[in-house]
Amino acid sequence: MLTVLVDYESGNLHSAEKAFQRMAQEVGGGDVRGSARAEDVARADRIVLPGDGAFPACRRALGAVDGMIEALEDAVLRRAVPFMGICVGMQMLASLGREYEDVAGLDWIGGEVRRITPADPSLKVPHMGWNDLILDRPHPVLSGIAAGDHAYFVHSYQFHVADPAHLLAHVDYAGPVTAIVARDTIIGTQFHPEKSQATGLRMIANFLSWAP
Repeated sequence: MLTVLVDYESGNLHSAEKAFQRMAQEVGGGDVRGSARAEDVARADRIVLPGDGAFPACRRALGAVDGMIEALEDAVLRRAVPFMGICVGMQMLASLGREYEDVAGLDWIGGEVRRITPADPSLKVPHMGWNDLILDRPHPVLSGIAAGDHAYFVHSYQFHVADPAHLLAHVDYAGPVTAIVARDTIIGTQFHPEKSQATGLRMIANFLSWAP
């Protein structure tokens, strides 16, 4: 089995790759590698799309990689290859991002990415640090993860899903903030699983073992 982390120079690829490689060794998850080559994504059994920074820059950088969008769409939408988006990699699943300017997302999960607006004005944006997960729906990738488990967030914008059935988990930051979304063989986390200690590593292991 091959898991490819998409390298489009917009993600913290090194730490994510190390975490996925570690868990692949533990669960017999095969080979894990980062790649900027569309042909590697096309032959992958699992695909991970990390992302750090602003939505417009990440979306344009991903689109600039020759053949990458086409390879992702063929693998994930047509052949149902399991896919995980992380941070901005999750946000790009949306129909539209509204960070600085309106930019079309991949539109794999309907909804918009908008700035976090806590009801308590004393809470700072970006939402940064550890927060407790509130689970909205069960999912195989959440096996062994319970409400109250911690995850590590660093973001100023959040994904507002159009269909509540696509929301797996949220956190409370003076109002609900989307933490995990999913549809079919697609899952995305706003937090960084590679930085979320036991909770994040468990999710990575579950993803590598997931057989939708």
